[in-house]
Amino acid sequence: MASQTDHAESVRALRQLRRMRTFYAGGAVLWAVSAASVGWADPGSRQMWVSVVLLVVFASLLAMTSLWLRRNQADQTDEPVHHAAPRRAAWRRHASA
Repeated sequence: MASQTDHAESVRALRQLRRMRTFYAGGAVLWAVSAASVGWADPGSRQMWVSVVLLVVFASLLAMTSLWLRRNQADQTDEPVHHAAPRRAAWRRHASA
């Protein structure tokens, strides 16, 4: 039973990693646009460098998350995850109690 629980938790972790990858991609795009805009208007300014640093942070988080997803998806099997007992088995258990 522990292996099914571990499998369900790993599926939830993969789902969360996919959400975070989307968030990090959005942040990277936002800071890339910001760095380009500020760099065009005022090259070498403090605002431009802050945007570039935040772009690097979000890009590195995106790269790490994508790497973790790729590694974890290779480890996963194609078996479906059963989160609950079948209705018939659950009904028998409650009826006998």
